[in-house]
Amino acid sequence: MQKFIPLFLLLILSINSFAQDRITGFNFATRSEVIAQNGMACTSQPLATQVALEILKSGGNAVDAAIAANATLGLMEPTGCGIGGDIFVILWDAKTKKLYGLNGSGRSPKSLTLDYLKQNTNGKIPAYGPLPVSVPGCVDGWFTIHKKFGKLDMEKILQPAITYAKEGFPVSELIAYYMNGSAKRLKKYPGFAETYMSGGKMPQKGEIFKNPYLANTYEKIAKGGRDAFYKGDIAKSIAKYIKEQGGFLSYEDLATHKSEWVDPISVNYRGYTVWELPPNGQGTAALQILNILKYYDIAKMGFGSTDYLHTFIEAKKLAFEDRAKFYTDPDFSEIPIKELISNEYALERKELIDPNKAAREYPAGELEQGNTIYLTVADKEGNMVSLIQSNYRGMGSGMTPEGLGFVLQDRGELFSLDEGHANVYAPGKRPFHTIIPAFITKDEKPFISFGLMGGAMQPQGHAQIVVNLIDFGMNLQEAGDAPRIRHEGSSQPTGSKMKDGGWINLESGITYQSIRELMQKGHKIKYSTGGFGGYQAIMFDEKNGVYYGASESRKDGQAAGY
Repeated sequence: MQKFIPLFLLLILSINSFAQDRITGFNFATRSEVIAQNGMACTSQPLATQVALEILKSGGNAVDAAIAANATLGLMEPTGCGIGGDIFVILWDAKTKKLYGLNGSGRSPKSLTLDYLKQNTNGKIPAYGPLPVSVPGCVDGWFTIHKKFGKLDMEKILQPAITYAKEGFPVSELIAYYMNGSAKRLKKYPGFAETYMSGGKMPQKGEIFKNPYLANTYEKIAKGGRDAFYKGDIAKSIAKYIKEQGGFLSYEDLATHKSEWVDPISVNYRGYTVWELPPNGQGTAALQILNILKYYDIAKMGFGSTDYLHTFIEAKKLAFEDRAKFYTDPDFSEIPIKELISNEYALERKELIDPNKAAREYPAGELEQGNTIYLTVADKEGNMVSLIQSNYRGMGSGMTPEGLGFVLQDRGELFSLDEGHANVYAPGKRPFHTIIPAFITKDEKPFISFGLMGGAMQPQGHAQIVVNLIDFGMNLQEAGDAPRIRHEGSSQPTGSKMKDGGWINLESGITYQSIRELMQKGHKIKYSTGGFGGYQAIMFDEKNGVYYGASESRKDGQAAGY
């Protein structure tokens, strides 16, 4: 009897799955889009959204506001981001009428070798502790985009976050939940409890949380620039702490770090150009999924239909096999990006999909080779910023250098230890990355800046948002509110292989008929709480000269404009 309980839950949840009755739009919509003329900010924390608007109103542009919001989120949402993590950005510059991409990911320690990891781990880099720590790229990313596009000085940009860190802020519901969950795993590491657990416990919903250590760190960065973080006392403190914990990240690793400007990559989906960043991130997978889907009449299939769900899931499986095989640091391997996102390759891969049966495994292509936050901001000049930033695994490695107010990321966990694998660990190498910003243009003009946080959910979430908007005619908010699909169990860049087809997590709102028919095709269905991503988006309506904003109903966030 017990084995039928998950399916019973799905049935009940699929019946009672809609938002309150509305007189417009789809019945799962939680709210209307926000519409404003002069500027728009969408983040996962209302106070951070208000900080972004404050910067815009005080003469700053979208880049300034995005940095200010990110700094505020590093304080208020440490379960997803912070200056101990990495950053990726796609931005539209109104002056040059061009998209720019920034890869702000850090590299592995130069003194840590593959042999050491093989001899001192159980075949996998651990999730926590000093070994998965790579150079945090966030701060350099801020200063790199600010130098090229910013307007206000960094002291003014970081001041709202500094003030909140000193005076405190009320912790929101979802973040309190995740902070308390993280404490169980990370409180054993030196510095963590001292930074986040005043009185021996994590803050609860509505309680005021202060982080004077982070305020001090932000002040040093605001006054001393990026070198204050990578070459000053902060870098020395990080290196000393990691060495004491038995790790390898050094002062030299920090001092030699730099971000990289990269060209975004794209595919055409039914007349719209969808943009992602190239590896070491996984944005290519979203483009590969869309490239396969465009050869099906998705609109005719209908949202939530068995045919659509099955086709989407199989396209995702195919893309993730290539993700596991090819995606890595391009400084260490030639990646066949042009071939992976070509129409010819999509047609070839499409032929592997059986419309009546879920595949247990797929081959990767044979090609010639030579917990996160997302935010978006737009300003009255027409600049739009799509920014994603993360620690990985929520609050990261647990490594919390004394007196600095933040946790270091654990992105190094995502290396493979298999020699010959494209993503195999090497000193000074950037790991495979899950965080990806996205952008859509129409007729070479800016249309939508968007993202959807959440590990491997991100590329499949990006593809679902695009399909919801273009194939199913949803508005910007509805596209995010719509029930989502999450497939798990694909082959991974860390070396594991899919042999059983994986399994599907479906949000409430998918009908029992579709669930039953998917099971008849051989799909394994599960229900899980959370894990479906966190979406924010801004759309530019050129005809009316206004921005539309949307914010994730599954998070604590807010879209707001003026």
